[in-house]
Amino acid sequence: LQMLERQVVGGEQAENKDLKEKQKRRKKYAAERRMQLVAALQQSDEDSSDWVLLNVYDSIQEEVRAKSKLLEKVQKKLRAAETEIKDLQSEFELEKIDYLGTIRRLERDLMLFQQLLDQVQSLVRRDCNYSNLEKVKRESVWDEEAGCWKIPEPVIEKTRLP
Repeated sequence: LQMLERQVVGGEQAENKDLKEKQKRRKKYAAERRMQLVAALQQSDEDSSDWVLLNVYDSIQEEVRAKSKLLEKVQKKLRAAETEIKDLQSEFELEKIDYLGTIRRLERDLMLFQQLLDQVQSLVRRDCNYSNLEKVKRESVWDEEAGCWKIPEPVIEKTRLP
């Protein structure tokens, strides 16, 4: 009766030592792996632990609640990222508008100065080196240290007739 009991309780392979050894190795490997996962979870920070789920749920409702909480966390992060993107876009748009306004103002100033030069050039004496603006532009040099143009001094060339 006891022999029959051992065979029924353990099945056909109850006396198989190789099978018992194999089961012990599997249990040992599973326990080691579980310990590694627990250690990894303890070492990881809160954000990365959201991605490693090592939970055993008693019911589907618990699993749904846990995953709903995780979903809410991710949705909050998503909303925060979307808000940040909108803020950056609006800031970029304001900077762009400011730059375009500056460019327009500088273009108007350039046009004003060009028109002033055109009007004043006719009043400059012909024997002055400033009567030829193209020559003055060619002789002008940008000074990096001072941050300004070095323009040649005005010179009046007196010509004498023999």
